[in-house]
Amino acid sequence: MSVTINAHQLGRLIDKVRGHIGNEYVEILHGIRIDADATHLHAVASDRFTVAAARYQLDADQQGQEPWARTIPADWLKPLREWASAHGGGDTITISTEPGRLIFGTEHTYIRIPVTDDQEFPNWRSLLGRIAANVPAKFAFPAVDSRMLARWSDTGDVLRVHVTTDLTALMVFGENFVGAQMPKRFNGVGPSGESTFEEAIAQWPTLDGNHEALADIATEMPAENMPRWEAASSIPDMVESLLQQTLRSTSDLLGAPSDEPGAVASYATAGVNAWSAYRFLAALHQADPRLAAQTVDELAEELDAGDFSESAWEIAAKAGHDPQKWSDDYEAHLKKLAEKQAAEAEQAT
Repeated sequence: MSVTINAHQLGRLIDKVRGHIGNEYVEILHGIRIDADATHLHAVASDRFTVAAARYQLDADQQGQEPWARTIPADWLKPLREWASAHGGGDTITISTEPGRLIFGTEHTYIRIPVTDDQEFPNWRSLLGRIAANVPAKFAFPAVDSRMLARWSDTGDVLRVHVTTDLTALMVFGENFVGAQMPKRFNGVGPSGESTFEEAIAQWPTLDGNHEALADIATEMPAENMPRWEAASSIPDMVESLLQQTLRSTSDLLGAPSDEPGAVASYATAGVNAWSAYRFLAALHQADPRLAAQTVDELAEELDAGDFSESAWEIAAKAGHDPQKWSDDYEAHLKKLAEKQAAEAEQAT
């Protein structure tokens, strides 16, 4: 099983979808799927929230072959992209398979990438076909410049988008933010250069739109195999985590045995600290949303690294405090508390 493509087009396929690759916690999505059918070579990627598929039409003498697909692991994408770029854009690259390998070769050199032959991947044709089947017949279908879409990322916000009509601006809404983006004249799919949705989807006949149920990416995609604990790296996730901790600690506090003052104090402290952190985060987000997002992201890295205790010690010492005395005082407090509990237990017997 093999197909050919020039070096320039291979690079374009990779570049168009590599931003949609899933993380290492979903192994089957942590890479780019190379998918060949009877007419096209596709590069497909998904991070569970987006799905992207780019295609290249095969030469006539390669069409009609049996479909095949392999996933290039994410760690191999950079060396593959650099290898392809080292060739002239018009150089022909043959992509072929052998057991456990995907081979990219030219007349003089090749790169062999280890793959899992029977690795699963979401049925992207079915998924996108289901979504397309749910689009209303008279749906506004404006064209937008993808480079301009990137400008909205500076809001640091979750945005809502309303598509109005074909030749008028898209409305964009965020927290304390509103904007619009004008469409561009589209000179791609369609005989007139102004494509309707029906004309565009007709260019993808391999998408499977014959479905009884509507698509839901959240239920179609595999679950993340994440560690037991990972710090929240976005403001919405951090807010949810802090509020959950506040409520959980309050619940634990109410149910804690009255004869265990240490447990009561721990639950109370955890609840107070979580609520305090939430209030500070809310105030910072109100004053400077970008700084709040940056702080949460940096905090996630520090918590995941696990060395924040050492950092706290150094910061306390530089601020003129005596962290060693704090530690000694706390150890003395714990020792005194243990002695008191032991004495009370002895008296009870």
